[in-house]
Amino acid sequence: MSDHDLVAYWSQAGTGLGRLRLKLRVARKRALWACAVGGTRVAKRGLDVVVAGTALVLLLPVYVVTAAFIKMEDRGPIFFRQQRVGLRGRLFGMWKFRSMVVNADALKEKLLAENEMAGGITFKMKRDPRITYVGRFIRKYSIDELPQFWNVLCGDMSLVGPRPAVPREVRMYSVDDRQRLLAKPGLTCFWQVAGRSSIDFDGQVRLDVAYIQSESVWLDLKLLVQTVPAVLLGKGAF
Repeated sequence: MSDHDLVAYWSQAGTGLGRLRLKLRVARKRALWACAVGGTRVAKRGLDVVVAGTALVLLLPVYVVTAAFIKMEDRGPIFFRQQRVGLRGRLFGMWKFRSMVVNADALKEKLLAENEMAGGITFKMKRDPRITYVGRFIRKYSIDELPQFWNVLCGDMSLVGPRPAVPREVRMYSVDDRQRLLAKPGLTCFWQVAGRSSIDFDGQVRLDVAYIQSESVWLDLKLLVQTVPAVLLGKGAF
C-alpha cells in the first residue's frame, strides 16, 4: 500500500468514526429527551389521578347539594354530557352539572347571531337566556365543571391543559389554532386564571400554545394553586 493509499484509508476511517460518534451523540440526546418527556407524562398522569380521585371524595357534599338544587329547579337531568374534542382530535364525552334548560342545544342555533365572543368560533353570551337560576351561580364559581374530575380520572382530560372545544368550533379552526389539540385538554390553563371568558379566542389560543411549549409538572402545580382564587372571585366567568 502506497503512502497515498494509506493516507486515504485513515482519512476515510476517521470520517466514518466521526460519523459514528455523531450518530451516537444524536441517539443519546434523543433517548434523554424521550426519557424526560416520558417522565413528565408519567408524573403528570400521577398528579391527575391523585388529585382527581381525592377531589371526587372530598367534594361529595358539594355534588349532593348541587344535584339537589338542579333537580328542584326544573326536575330535569342533573348531569349534562357533551361531545368534546380531545388530544389529537379524539372525541370524548365531557361531564358537567347541567346549568342550562333541557333543550339548550336546540335553542343555541337561534342564538348564534348574538354571540359576544370575538372571532365567532367560541360561543358566549353574558346574558344567555338558556342558563337557569341555579346554573348562573354554579357557572360563576365553576361548580358546573366539577364532574370533569371523573374525565380526568378516566384519562380523557388532565387537570391542566387547553379547555376542550366542541366539534363545531374545531371545524372552524385554522392550522395554527389546531396546535391546541397537541395536548390533553384540562380543567384549567393559563387563560382560565388570567380572565377566563373575558379573553378573546385568539388570546386563548396564544396562551394555550404557550402552555404546551412549556408544559411541566411544576407549572401544573402553579396553575392549580392560581386557579383557586380565580374561581372564588368568579372573574371573567359567564
